[in-house]
Amino acid sequence: MGKIVYFDNAATTFPKPDVVYTFMDSFYREYGVNVGRGQHKLASVASNLVEETRLLLMNLFHCTNKKIVFTNTATEAINIILQGLKLRNNSNIYISPFEHNAVIRVLHYLQGIYNLNLITLPVDKITLDYDLEKIRYQFTEKNPDMLVLNHASNVCGIVSPINSICTLSKEYDCINIVDMAQTAGLIDTDLSSNVIDFTVFAGHKALYGPFGIAGFTCRGDIELKPLLYGGTGFDSANKNQPETIPERFEVGSPNIMAISGLHAALNWINETSIQRIYQKDISNHKKLLDILKGFKNIKIVGHSENNSVGIVSCVFDGYSSDNIGHVLSEHGIAVRAGLHCAPSAHKFLGTYPAGTVRFSVNYFNNDNDFSKLYDILEYIEINS
Repeated sequence: MGKIVYFDNAATTFPKPDVVYTFMDSFYREYGVNVGRGQHKLASVASNLVEETRLLLMNLFHCTNKKIVFTNTATEAINIILQGLKLRNNSNIYISPFEHNAVIRVLHYLQGIYNLNLITLPVDKITLDYDLEKIRYQFTEKNPDMLVLNHASNVCGIVSPINSICTLSKEYDCINIVDMAQTAGLIDTDLSSNVIDFTVFAGHKALYGPFGIAGFTCRGDIELKPLLYGGTGFDSANKNQPETIPERFEVGSPNIMAISGLHAALNWINETSIQRIYQKDISNHKKLLDILKGFKNIKIVGHSENNSVGIVSCVFDGYSSDNIGHVLSEHGIAVRAGLHCAPSAHKFLGTYPAGTVRFSVNYFNNDNDFSKLYDILEYIEINS
């Protein structure tokens, strides 16, 4: 197989920095033992790595006043939070039009139990701007009990004003949850404020780590019921789950290999600088847009010039998104076609049920990638 030109970074960034591959291999070979289950030196090294990784995340998010809980996936983190909070019947839950099924399906399940009122925040269909005045009015009419908001859409890349919206909802003692799966490691975000109660991150996306490691930040004073119960390597004589965070939620043996990869990725982000990574994303995003806009048979869907990360959704005249995805794959271009696990976003954007062809860039995309993409898109246009 020849070199794949990869534009599916919203699903997972690829490739990873070389240091991630080398450090994971060497650490797992030398220190790949369980954490907190032994007094020997190997276990201590593994435990130290986990805590160092936790501290690296706190520093990246500017939130040494918060707790970091590790999970296997961002979806697991969302489930721990949403299923662990105390909900009342008829609670008002606010969401954006762009939420991923990791949020929507959990809320749909909980709606059947608590008869939740799911309310969508108003977004302008042309500019994709959140209407803060209408949101303020919504909150007055129906006081928010919980807000679940993605920082950036995995369909069109639109970035939401999380601080402005969460500040408004916090006036009603709302629990604010932000899904940063697409932005953690890309947009430098200060999470120290208690306006935001929980944020979810995915290690394998813009944090440039491997699969198998994700988690959430949280305040230490919000009561949250565990989703799973079991061994934590802590207070083992107690039949009850520990009350301390993160031990309360980190059940079973941690994926030390994946954590070592995230550790290496975080050091790479620090050495490269998150600001430089973001500027590269802006540059590659512009290159992608310039190419796509040059073809009359391509329509860009749901794009904001000044308020989005490097994710672009398109539809092609005369072809389904699946057909285009297949053609691009046959010519060595990796993209994502379909609904991207976010049908609500496509309903809002008018691309449901067919979906879109989604292009998404990362730090490692280069001029050769864009040149090859242009050639293949030109081939598709000529042969349409």
